[in-house]
Amino acid sequence: MHPRTDARTDARASAQPPAPDDPRLLDGRYLVGPRIARGGMASVHEALDTRLDRTVAVKIMHAGLADSAADVADRFVREARSAARLSHPHIVSVYDQGDDDGAVFLVMELVRGHTLRDVISAESPMRPARALALLEPVLSALAAAHRAGIVHRDVKPENVLISDDPADSGPGRVKVADFGLARAVTADTRHTATQGVLIGTVSYLAPELVTDGRADARADVYAAGVVLCEMLTGVKPHQGETPIQVAYRHVHHDVPPPSALVPGLPAYVDALVARATARDRAQRPADAGVLLHQAHRVLQALRDGVRDDPELTVDLALHTAASDAPDRPDDVRALFDDSATAPDPADRLRRLDEPAVRPPVAEVRTVREQVAHRTTALPVREPGPTPVPPPDARRRPRRPDEPPRTRVRTGRLLLLVALVIALAVGAGAFWFGSARYTETPSVLGQQRDAAVAALEDADLDVAFADPVYDTDRPAGVVVAADPSGGSQVLPGDTVTLTLSLGDLRVPTVRNLDEDAAQDALLERQLDFGKSIGRFSETKPEGTVLASKPPAGTELDPGDTVDLVVSRGREPIPVGSWVGDDVDSVRTALEQRGLELDVTEERFDDGLPEGAVISQQPTRGTLYRGDTVTVVVSKGPELVEVPSVRLSGVEVAEQTLRDAGFDVDVEQDDVYYGLGFAVRTDPEAGSMAPRGSTITVYVV
Repeated sequence: MHPRTDARTDARASAQPPAPDDPRLLDGRYLVGPRIARGGMASVHEALDTRLDRTVAVKIMHAGLADSAADVADRFVREARSAARLSHPHIVSVYDQGDDDGAVFLVMELVRGHTLRDVISAESPMRPARALALLEPVLSALAAAHRAGIVHRDVKPENVLISDDPADSGPGRVKVADFGLARAVTADTRHTATQGVLIGTVSYLAPELVTDGRADARADVYAAGVVLCEMLTGVKPHQGETPIQVAYRHVHHDVPPPSALVPGLPAYVDALVARATARDRAQRPADAGVLLHQAHRVLQALRDGVRDDPELTVDLALHTAASDAPDRPDDVRALFDDSATAPDPADRLRRLDEPAVRPPVAEVRTVREQVAHRTTALPVREPGPTPVPPPDARRRPRRPDEPPRTRVRTGRLLLLVALVIALAVGAGAFWFGSARYTETPSVLGQQRDAAVAALEDADLDVAFADPVYDTDRPAGVVVAADPSGGSQVLPGDTVTLTLSLGDLRVPTVRNLDEDAAQDALLERQLDFGKSIGRFSETKPEGTVLASKPPAGTELDPGDTVDLVVSRGREPIPVGSWVGDDVDSVRTALEQRGLELDVTEERFDDGLPEGAVISQQPTRGTLYRGDTVTVVVSKGPELVEVPSVRLSGVEVAEQTLRDAGFDVDVEQDDVYYGLGFAVRTDPEAGSMAPRGSTITVYVV
């Protein structure tokens, strides 16, 4: 896995190194380390596989999702099974999957590096050769998945990982990740949806995923084509203020040619993008393997310096004439086909490519031409000289029982039939093209109840998209409608309204843990920026202390909010204070927030009075308010010098040693050799440190 940045599906990793989470052992095997990425459903952590002694990435579903949304847990299992079927140098390997006491997790290959999104942000618009070189391994990975019968369904730059490891400079440097939306291809394969909300990144959704939810390999081809266009231009081809608007543009608008934004691109590059992103999936490459072959042809032409290759351009260009011109008359003709197999006329009209509901003038003219053709195709005699009846016939009188001539009467009947058909065609074209449609009332800026009433009065059904924050409109007011006001729709059609949530303000996240605070930001459509660590004496580690900007600040959707997170109590170094004066030690410790406790005072021949003899603890750190205990010196112990005057030198010397002194014997100024002590230095009766030297003077 990879420390990537997303949003939607994924929160972005901080530019600062992430703080390690509390270590835990998943499934008795995976020692979870620091978090390297976070998304709306799961967090990705670096971890150690203790059994195989290797570093891996572990994706852990957020607590509570496994219980509240079983389909989310199923996606984890499906991702593991899908990826396990694939072995390819450009696909992130999935090693294991499990459930540890409610913690659903995947174990994946750890890819240290960046994403294709980072490359696009730094380098786009790219040279075509550079863009195709980056896309080539992606298509190779998707081709392997398609051969295995698996559709990725969430191809986007955030899911393309690029290793920074110098040792990984070979074919495995670019890898496709996140097969969480992947499914085996069947006749009934449809996108995962929850109450009508598409799961996937709307900027890269194929039109058929929006309209009918069907997904096959060509949906991945479409997404890869959009990624290529974004690399070439630096912008997403379809943009809008809401996901609904973006999805609408995928269905009703072609991806513009990259050369419209970056002049000078070869025509065959535009043709490759157009073929991959064709709204009609029948015109796209059948799978990523076919698109990879076409990309190789384009890449080779670029490497050869070919500026224009008409043959290659024609091979890649969309063939629209065969699909547009013949089909439209059939669509209109079917409106008047009374056979049992004729499709529903309204359904045929909805299938017209153009979003306008009235048939174009050319199509009405085609209907009229068909009527004219039907009229003239009736059996009528070829023009020529009028036959002359035989003379006897001209003179022969008509018998009373002879039937009257029918030629004139038949011509008039045919003319009447033609007129009836023409009137029916005109009336039908008017009804199916215009008269049966109603106009959507404009409800932008109206309160919810008023908008619903207006639409129901127009005989239209109402649905609601996810509400959005809007600084210009109060809560409950309509900010978007699809179809918009003035559009022509059929009675009973559904108009989807998007309501305002009012001003977007930073939520109060103080005292929440970091994961809960990030969830609160995502719920408000705000992006999480980075975590700023700060020591706190009152809040445990991982608790949010504040946000930047602070709670209540008005922002726009998508703005970034940083979180100030507690690092726990600040550790304070103890230091070594042995030999220092106890009063200065007390002052220094109080400035650090620590307390000093003198537990004992004792004599010490080596340290002066008031000096610290020992301390506990001797090193390391404490926290504010903790205590350092010390033993303080009382200085050397003082002993009274005994009197040895007129004692023999041996007796005097022994007496002083018994008192704890060392003795030095010297002759007095007047020396007679008698061997008697006459005085000491220090004098008898004075106090001297035990162990100090006493000088004895003898005569």
